[in-house]
Amino acid sequence: MRLEPHQMPSDPRGLRTSRRRSRRGWLAALLAGAVSASLLGGSPALAGTAPDPSVPKLQLPSPPGGENVRVLVFHGSAGEEPPTVDAGIEAIEEIGRSGPAAKRFTITATGDPAVFATEKLGRFNAVVFLSGGGDVLDPAQEAGLESYMEAGGGFLGVHDAARAEPYSEWFSGLVGARPADGAPGKVQRATVETGDRRNPATKDLPVEWKRPDRWLNWAENPSGSVHTVARVRESTYSPGEGAMGWDHPVSWCRDYDGGRSFYTGMGGTADSYQEADFRTHLRGALMWTTRLARADCQATITSNYKAERLTSPNKPGESDQIGEPHGLATAEDGRVYYIGRGGGDAEAPVVTDWENPEIGKGEGTVHVWDPATGKAAEVGSLTVFGNKGGGDELVKVEEGLLGIALDPGFASNGWMYLHWTPHSELDRDKHMAQRRVSRFTVDARTGKLDESSEKVLLEWPVQVHSCCHAGGGMAFDSKRNLYIATGDNNSSRFSEGYSGNNPEPDFKGVSFADARRTAGNTNNLNGKILRIHPEDDGTYTLPEGNLFTGEEDDEGGGKTRGEIYVMGVRNPARISVDTRTDVLHAGWVGPDAGAPSTTWGPAKYDTFARITKAGNHGWPYCMGNKQPYRDRGLPDPEKPLGWYDCDHLKNESPNNDGLVNIPPAEANNIWYSPQGGGPDYPRDENGVPSYEEDEQKLLLPWLKGGGQATMNGPVYRFDASTASKEKWPAYWDGKWFVGDFYDQEQPRHAVVMPDGDEPGALPVHAESLRRIIPIGEDGIRNLMDWKFAPDGSLYVLDYGRGFFTSDDKSALWRVSYKGGKATPRPGDVVGKAAAR
Repeated sequence: MRLEPHQMPSDPRGLRTSRRRSRRGWLAALLAGAVSASLLGGSPALAGTAPDPSVPKLQLPSPPGGENVRVLVFHGSAGEEPPTVDAGIEAIEEIGRSGPAAKRFTITATGDPAVFATEKLGRFNAVVFLSGGGDVLDPAQEAGLESYMEAGGGFLGVHDAARAEPYSEWFSGLVGARPADGAPGKVQRATVETGDRRNPATKDLPVEWKRPDRWLNWAENPSGSVHTVARVRESTYSPGEGAMGWDHPVSWCRDYDGGRSFYTGMGGTADSYQEADFRTHLRGALMWTTRLARADCQATITSNYKAERLTSPNKPGESDQIGEPHGLATAEDGRVYYIGRGGGDAEAPVVTDWENPEIGKGEGTVHVWDPATGKAAEVGSLTVFGNKGGGDELVKVEEGLLGIALDPGFASNGWMYLHWTPHSELDRDKHMAQRRVSRFTVDARTGKLDESSEKVLLEWPVQVHSCCHAGGGMAFDSKRNLYIATGDNNSSRFSEGYSGNNPEPDFKGVSFADARRTAGNTNNLNGKILRIHPEDDGTYTLPEGNLFTGEEDDEGGGKTRGEIYVMGVRNPARISVDTRTDVLHAGWVGPDAGAPSTTWGPAKYDTFARITKAGNHGWPYCMGNKQPYRDRGLPDPEKPLGWYDCDHLKNESPNNDGLVNIPPAEANNIWYSPQGGGPDYPRDENGVPSYEEDEQKLLLPWLKGGGQATMNGPVYRFDASTASKEKWPAYWDGKWFVGDFYDQEQPRHAVVMPDGDEPGALPVHAESLRRIIPIGEDGIRNLMDWKFAPDGSLYVLDYGRGFFTSDDKSALWRVSYKGGKATPRPGDVVGKAAAR
C-alpha cells in the first residue's frame, strides 16, 4: 500500500535544527507508550519518560509472524523524488510477499513524514528510508523516530538515506556514516566482498559479488563503530575523489539506541532492485530489522573488545614474568605456556669471543600464566646457544629456545615439546650447533619442567657462524602429527637482498650464504616444515603423504629426508593447523631487497600460505605467485646466469647433496613488499616478469610492508558449547589471522579464503584487526605470537622494543570479547519458525 505525501508543515530552519538536538519532548513521551516493551522487542520505555495514559497502547498483530509483520517504507525527500523509489517499493513489496509464510510481511509506503509524529508508528516492525535526501523531518517527527528506535524498533536505510537529516547527530549515528561531498558518480560495475558469511543479509550472497551501482565515498570511515557486512573493492572501479582505499564499507549494521539499524550504500539505480542478489540482500536486512531473524551486528565494533596486559615488567635482573618472547601454547584448562628464546635483558653482556666457553650462552625460559590466579610463574629453563653473541657480525644469533607445542594429551601426560639449540652441543671451532626437538614432562604436582625427562625426537646440524633464520614454530594436527618449522639457516648478506643463492662465502667447509644447500635441498632439514608422528616411547614415525619417503634417488646420487612435508621456505617463525580441517597455515620472512630488480628478480616478499598438501614453496628459486630469481654460480657469483624455471626446478648448487631435479614451486596465497601487497608484473614469452616497478600491479591492496616480518596466526573456530562469555563471536569462524611483527602499515588482518584447495588462491576478503588488537607504543607493537585459547579468547605475545633482549614492554596480552549475544533476544523474534 502506498500513501500519497501530505504537504510538509512549514518550520523555520532555526527552530528545526535547535529542536532536533533534543532527545525527548512531548512526542517522545507519547510514543514511549505507543511503542513500549510489549510492542517492539521487549525494550523498556524511555527512562524518565512516563507514557501518556490517554494514548492507546497498540499491540503487535496476533498471531505473530506472516503478513501481520508490517514495514513502513518512507520515501520523502527535500527535493525531487529519485527514480529508484518506485523500483524500490515494488521490490520490497515482492520481498514481503515471497518466501515462507512465517517470514512474510506487508508494507505501507509513504512520502508523508507526519507518520513519525503519531502513535501509528508503533504498528510497524521496521522503518525503511528508501530515499529521504535532505532535511525531511521536523523536530516532532524526528523525536518520534528516536523514540521508536529507543523502544526497540528496526531501521533500514538505503543509498541516499545517508543524506537525510544532515543536521542531526542522532540520525548520523543511525545510518552510521555520511557521504563525502559531491553526488554519486556514474554507474560502475564493481566487486563487493561479503565478509560476514553469517548475517542474513549476506550469507546467501557470493563472497565476491560483481554488480553495477553508484558507489558512495564516506566523509569518515565507519569501520570499528559499525559492524560491516560488505565492502566494495576499489581496485575494481574508479572511486574518484574521496576514495576510501582497501577498507571501503558499503553495507553495515549495529544495535543502536535500543533498536536495530541496517544501512546499505547500494541501491543507487532503479535496476538494482531487479537483481535477485540485491533483493536477497534487502530481504536479509529486513529479516533482522523486523525481528524475523537474529544477527550479530556487534562482532567488529572496536569497543566490544578488551585488550589487557597480563604480565608485569620483570624484576631487575630477573625473568620472573617473561623471557625474550618467542612463542606460546594454550592448554585445555586455560593455562598459557610461553617461551623466551634466550636473550637476557638489556644489561646482559654480549659475548663475542669464540674462544670463550660462554659464547652465546643463554637461558631459554618457559613460563605459564594461569587464568585461575591471574599470575605468571616460571616453569623451567634450558641452557641454550642463543643469547646475543655469535654470527658473522659477532653481535647476534637467532638460535635458542625457538618453539613450543603441548601434546594433545598434555592434561594427562604433561608432555611438552620444545624446539631448541642446546649450548652443550656447540662446536666453537667450526661454528656449528645441533638443533633438536625434545619432549619434556611438566610435573603435575609441582608444575615444573623436569629436565631429566628429556626425550630427543629429532636432531640436525645448523651453522651458527652467520646469523640467521631459525624458524621455530610447531603445531599438532588431529592425527597427532607434529609440524616443525625450520629456517633456512642462511646469511641475509652476500646477495644484495635477493635470492639467497650465493655459493661463494664459506667457513670451514660450510657455505653459509647458499640456501640451495638448505631450503632447496631435499636432503637437509633446514628451510622446511617437517611432519612427524611422535610415539609414546620418545621416538617418531613418518606419516603418509610427506613430500618424500626418504628413499628417493636419482642419477646424480641425491637423497631425501622423509620428515619433509614442505620445502622451500626461508624463515617460518609461526605456523598453525586449522583445528576443523587439519590444513596447515604458515608464514615466512623474505629477503631484504627494498625494490624489484630487472637483473635479479622480485623485492623482498614476506609470505603466507594455506598448505593443503606436501610441496615446494619455492625459496630460494621463486617467490610469490611463482616469480623467479636469477641464478648465480662460481667462479663469479656477481654475474647473473639464467632465470629459474619455477615449474621445472633443478638444484645445481655445488653445495647440494640432495636431488638435482626437485619438485616444482607452488604458488603462495599472500605476499607483500615495501611497494604493497601481491605485487605482480607482465611476463614475457618465457613467463619471466618484467620486474619494472612502474608496470607493477598490486593484487592485494590491503597489504603493505617496509620493515616486515610475518607472524602467521590461527584460523579461528567458534565453539558454541564453550560457556565463556569472553570468546570471540561466530562471525570470525573460519577466518585466518595473518600479522606482522611490526605495527605500522604491515598486516594485522583476518582473511577469508575461497573454498577449495586451489594452490595460490588469493584471499577473497580481508579486514583489519588493528583497532581490536591495539598497536602503538603502549599496545601490542611487536607481535611475536598469537593463539586462541579453548575459551575463545585470544592470547598475544608482544616481543618488546629491543632486539635479542627482553624489556619492560615484553608482555603476554589477552584480547577478549565483551559485546554480548546476537539480537534480538530469542524471545523477541517474531514468529515461532524464526525463533527456532
